[in-house]
Amino acid sequence: MRIRSTGTALAAVAALAVSAWIPASAARAADGEAAARPGDVVASAPSAFHPLPGQPTNTKAWKVHYRSTTADGAPNVVSGTVIVPQDGRTGPRPLITYAVGTVGMGDSCAPSNNLPYGTAMEANLIQQYTLRGWAVVVTDYEGLGTPGLHTYTVGPSAGHAMLDAARAAIRLPEAGLGADTPVGIMGYSQGGQASSWAAELQGSYAPELKVKGTATGGVPADLLKVAAFNNGSYGSGLIFMAAAGQDAAYPELRLDSYLNPAGKALVAGMKENCVAIDAIAGSFKRISDLTTRDPLTQPDWQDRLNRSRLGGTAPAAPVYQYHALGDELIPYAVGRQLRSEWCAKGADVQWDTIWVGEHVSGVITHSVEVGDWMADRFAGRPSHPNC
Repeated sequence: MRIRSTGTALAAVAALAVSAWIPASAARAADGEAAARPGDVVASAPSAFHPLPGQPTNTKAWKVHYRSTTADGAPNVVSGTVIVPQDGRTGPRPLITYAVGTVGMGDSCAPSNNLPYGTAMEANLIQQYTLRGWAVVVTDYEGLGTPGLHTYTVGPSAGHAMLDAARAAIRLPEAGLGADTPVGIMGYSQGGQASSWAAELQGSYAPELKVKGTATGGVPADLLKVAAFNNGSYGSGLIFMAAAGQDAAYPELRLDSYLNPAGKALVAGMKENCVAIDAIAGSFKRISDLTTRDPLTQPDWQDRLNRSRLGGTAPAAPVYQYHALGDELIPYAVGRQLRSEWCAKGADVQWDTIWVGEHVSGVITHSVEVGDWMADRFAGRPSHPNC
């Protein structure tokens, strides 16, 4: 992908913007053509990784700001956390680029703001991979922990952020990784959308990455179907969060012009808070309760939402895709459809149904299977597609 000539200037401005939180003695910014390429590190500083408050881990961590690309192809800067086990390993170490599930839209919700304190929701899952000796980089996504609004559910943006996080980890000298680093892509729920987009984009956007496989679960592959499923239900708050995220990426959608006073108040609160508050505040509401007219019936909204629809490109590397039959937030049929579309395009997909459980439990109960599947990919063992 060709990067606009404004990329270097934007990155320089971003480096100044983030310098306030980085001690001069600890920071490292890119030299010369600062952050001219997607995945270049704009700035870094030591951080920490604690799965629970105060729980020690034999790792080193760094918070990084790195160059990435918006859904529209413009350069931006995204933050994230690089975690490397300190186990004395020599030679190539696998790297997982990891995308978390929904944490919220406020900057305080960003994984990089919670991993150092043991308050990140998926830190125990991430620890399973560091205990295997793998490095992990966790993107904050666009606008979560960096200036601007979080582009929640905007698939191409999230896919870029994941792939560029892997590039940034490899290019961070302190991490001790290299161009030959084998890479795995992982994510569930919002992270499932991001990891699936990363898998679809990798062949064209980041072909130099040595991606060995993608493990993706609970994937909201078709946002219009997910919205219809959740309208007026327990998960209806996700609709309004997603609308705010799409509006952040595509301001021409003018979400505010569709909202009534109650809708404006709800969305304004969502932009400042994390998922626990947002989900409760938005639950069991219908789109018609909070709007003067339904934006999802409008051609421009449908077009933008369909830009985040998955299934258009077969991932180049093998995929392990899993979904709970009783998923109450992301319809099982949406996951199955993605599997069918990938298979029809010749992708190597191993599909796994979670027969007992629901949305949140799926990422927990299948974490060992996910890790074992990825370990087989790193070891060069044959995959077992079941299309």
